[in-house]
Amino acid sequence: DQFLLGSFKDFAQHLNALADVAVVAAQKQMKSERMKTELITNVSHDIKTPLTSIINYSDLICREECDNENIKEYAGVLHNQSERMKRLLDDLVEASKASSGNIDIMLAECDARVLISQVTGEYYQRLSDSGLELVCTTPEDEIKIMADGRRLWRVFDNLMNNARKYALSGTRIYVSLETIGERAVFRFKNISREALSINADELSERFVRGDESRGTEGNGLGLSIAKSLTELQGGVLDITVDGDLFKVTVSFPIIK
Repeated sequence: DQFLLGSFKDFAQHLNALADVAVVAAQKQMKSERMKTELITNVSHDIKTPLTSIINYSDLICREECDNENIKEYAGVLHNQSERMKRLLDDLVEASKASSGNIDIMLAECDARVLISQVTGEYYQRLSDSGLELVCTTPEDEIKIMADGRRLWRVFDNLMNNARKYALSGTRIYVSLETIGERAVFRFKNISREALSINADELSERFVRGDESRGTEGNGLGLSIAKSLTELQGGVLDITVDGDLFKVTVSFPIIK
């Protein structure tokens, strides 16, 4: 008996030592993530200062009366690319903050139907202009969830924008809301224009895109931001790839 007690004591001490090591490692990781977030934020801010001047002056050049069409064309390209870089910097900072949890989340009671109708209303014409048809299905009864309306809007905005950029022209974008058990489930489905060469898990990682050509305006951060923001609000975001069918499911517990 004494031998067993001694063995258990040694085992407990080793277990406590391992726990201490794990805590220290976790603290170092959190500190590292905070430092990376601060570095990205500071560098992005330093880059955005001269970038803002480039955007403003290129816009002024575009507005100037000029007989030389080449100058207008060059200024237009400069303006568009600098705007694109600004969006990338904004997304990079948001992705870094969201993945490290260094972002304010204000949870409140929300009607899931209102949230989905707002984003589909916003994108109806944009999708139509891109040769895509939006099909939205929602229930008649209200579905209450706890979420940060502003952050959840960002999640849906990223998912809809992702569909607009990567869906095959002439096809439909399906958006639906339903209750399954005790959860409100949002679904976004579209047919991909390009063959999806990687698996679903990799698509939610930072800087990963479904198309290898990089011929579109995306930067590979949209799905990563959407997943991180969803999880920070207590939701779950899953990505499914079935051939050319791309599906994202976002779910939250229902408030009774």
